[in-house]
Amino acid sequence: MNQQSNLIKSKIDELRKLLNRYNYEYYVLDRPTIEDRQFDILMRELEELEKQFPEYFSANSPTQRVGGQVNKGFVQAQHSFPMLSLSNTYSKEELLEFVNRTSQSLEGEKLEWICELKYDGVAISLLYEEGKFVRALTRGDGVSGDDVSDNIRTIKSIPLELYGENLPPRFEIRGEVIFPHKAFEEFNLKRIETGEEPFANPRNAASGSIKLLDTKEVAQRKLECFLYYIIGDGIKENLHYNRLQQARTWNFNVPKFVAIAQGVEEIMEFINYWDTQRHNLPFDIDGIVIKLNDTNQWEKLGATAKSPRWATAYKFKAEQAKSKLLEIEYQVGRTGVITPVAVFEPVKLAGTIVKRASVHNAEQIQKLDIRENDIVIVEKGGEIIPKIVGVERQNNNQDSQPIKFIENCPICNARLIKEEGEAAHYCPNYNHCPPQILGRFQHFVSKKAMNIDSLGAERIKILFSAGLIKDFSSFYTLKQDDIIGLGSLDKENKANIQEKGAKNIIQAINKSKEVEFAKVLYALGIRYVGEVTAKHLAATFKNIDTLIKATKEEFLSVEDVGERIADSLLNYFSDQDNLDLIARLKDLGLQFEIKQSQKTSEKLLGLAFVVSGTFTNFSREELKKIIEENSGKVLSGVSSKTDYLICGENTGPQKKKQAEKLGVKMIEEQDFIEKLNIGDF
Repeated sequence: MNQQSNLIKSKIDELRKLLNRYNYEYYVLDRPTIEDRQFDILMRELEELEKQFPEYFSANSPTQRVGGQVNKGFVQAQHSFPMLSLSNTYSKEELLEFVNRTSQSLEGEKLEWICELKYDGVAISLLYEEGKFVRALTRGDGVSGDDVSDNIRTIKSIPLELYGENLPPRFEIRGEVIFPHKAFEEFNLKRIETGEEPFANPRNAASGSIKLLDTKEVAQRKLECFLYYIIGDGIKENLHYNRLQQARTWNFNVPKFVAIAQGVEEIMEFINYWDTQRHNLPFDIDGIVIKLNDTNQWEKLGATAKSPRWATAYKFKAEQAKSKLLEIEYQVGRTGVITPVAVFEPVKLAGTIVKRASVHNAEQIQKLDIRENDIVIVEKGGEIIPKIVGVERQNNNQDSQPIKFIENCPICNARLIKEEGEAAHYCPNYNHCPPQILGRFQHFVSKKAMNIDSLGAERIKILFSAGLIKDFSSFYTLKQDDIIGLGSLDKENKANIQEKGAKNIIQAINKSKEVEFAKVLYALGIRYVGEVTAKHLAATFKNIDTLIKATKEEFLSVEDVGERIADSLLNYFSDQDNLDLIARLKDLGLQFEIKQSQKTSEKLLGLAFVVSGTFTNFSREELKKIIEENSGKVLSGVSSKTDYLICGENTGPQKKKQAEKLGVKMIEEQDFIEKLNIGDF
């Protein structure tokens, strides 16, 4: 590189650093030190230099925050560390129970708590390497999430390059993307002015925004992001509070509403204060998060499959409203379950207008003793789903009659069934009840099943109405010419499926033939067989033929399978129509067995590993994949169930300390590969 090139590169680096600092001062500190005009001049200068010298392009340049690109879709990527959800508490008694349980588990140790606001937005995890933003993932299923990096770059308060001391070489920082009230209201006004429907609430709008395909549209929404949790192997600071203060010096938008508490009384002071003051915030919160301050104690306590044991969320009581009950409607689900839905006069609740709420089943109707024209109390469970929680008797018509649950399916008129021990009624007309058929089609194409993303509910209705799909196998015999020109069932919506849309549908259907066996099994929609159960069944029986022939005893030996699921599986596989459908799907190329390549050996069967640090020949993800392919288990933290800790550079000192304490064997990358090759474990 000659002297002129050095000067140009230095100038570009200087401008990027300046603009990043001004961004931080404006969007995070709310203390701008230069005028907007000066900022724009510097930005234009940088844009011009990057245009003249494309060899110095950087995806993390301030000029790249609002790209012109349109994403074709979102790919999934694996979190470096599991992204768990918090358990919830709803009263001081439940909180005290959590604190006491934690104290007993850490007997003799001092407990110090951190109290933080629980932001009502969308969880996000940001990965940084060598001080540079690498990617952003949604929570997803906690193991993998959608890569929404391009959209996250548009959020001005998220730094793309970090400055400061003691930066770990590789770490994740997690937080919440929110839609601030002012920006949300401004954006809704624009939608109303252009004749569009306004968004229902900031949380749903934020969730939808980060999954938009056009980054320019995301940028217009002025989203915000608060970051409150750092995880990685090279972090030296052990106190969570100090980690947050350190992250602030690296230019992260760390919330200022944080308090240290020594016990339940101080925690409740923080909770009670924000229960009233939350309405004065410029964004939504729905509770308070309580965490242990000492991260060493985090590792000792570990986590359940879903939640850390060292933290919990105290949820504020949901807002309530009163309304007049008009009637009960009945919906039919894909498994035939009948759900009663209360229809009441529209009422504003937690920022949205609601007029319907599920009442779940006949027992709930009886328990609440709701009657038509009653004044009912409605609240939003989890601030999202409306539900009826009570009735104001003194305002009700004393002559009203109890609601009698229907006896026949509201759609196909089949006699309803209620099995012993079950709360719900269901329609047994599995193969001929239209809502069940449509529901199963929608389930089959859903993301967690066959992932045919070009087929939404409306398009499925169109295909079904046109007689083009009769069962799941019909999808795979569709031709592009069959679809072109089909129109919406809604008379006001005259848009027809065009050639490009038809092509996308056929491509998505063909791609779904690559979906793994466990997801295909889940897609079949067998009653009570959820996503996790389908994975366990696939792992145990390996292929559909073995599964079809299995006995009840063999089903019951599978993890998470009880009497109800076992009986459902036997019923499903004893139906000749179902067996014929599976045979057709097999002939059409769907995956009905676990590919042999998924497990190359059983050398590590029964062994559990933790992988920590950075490695020479493999990434951490590659090492984890090798372990799983050889039948081993990968754990997120060192515990008594760990057999080996594979140590790379910058392995977390606490992991090593815990391994030494528990007598867990520690090996390096080369040792692991050599031992694996000769079967020496």
